[in-house]
Amino acid sequence: QVQLVESGGGLVQAGGSLRLSCAASGRTFNIYSTGFMGWFRQAPGKERGFVASITWIGGNTNYADSVKGRFTISRDRAKNTVYLQMNSLKPEDTAVYYCAWRYRSDSGWGDWGQGTQVTVSS
Repeated sequence: QVQLVESGGGLVQAGGSLRLSCAASGRTFNIYSTGFMGWFRQAPGKERGFVASITWIGGNTNYADSVKGRFTISRDRAKNTVYLQMNSLKPEDTAVYYCAWRYRSDSGWGDWGQGTQVTVSS
């Protein structure tokens, strides 16, 4: 099992930026772990949805259309941390943001953090 702790959320005006961090730990999680780290978000009254993902070893990324060109996912394997740089934020980006881990592309996201609130004011 992988433990995930998000940080970096807060209140920002539209057009502003925030960087979220997600620190991973666990008995079997390390720099050589194979799998995927992802960011998801859930706005009030809506289902949780995919934002971005990155392969832990290769660094290959994938984004939801709604954030392409504005958000960047990255990871620092030495620090066991994944980041989500969010630029040009919009009020519709307001949500609780979660990071998650999965071992294979055909498996579910089995490990989740507790979430961090991002609020974008207009």
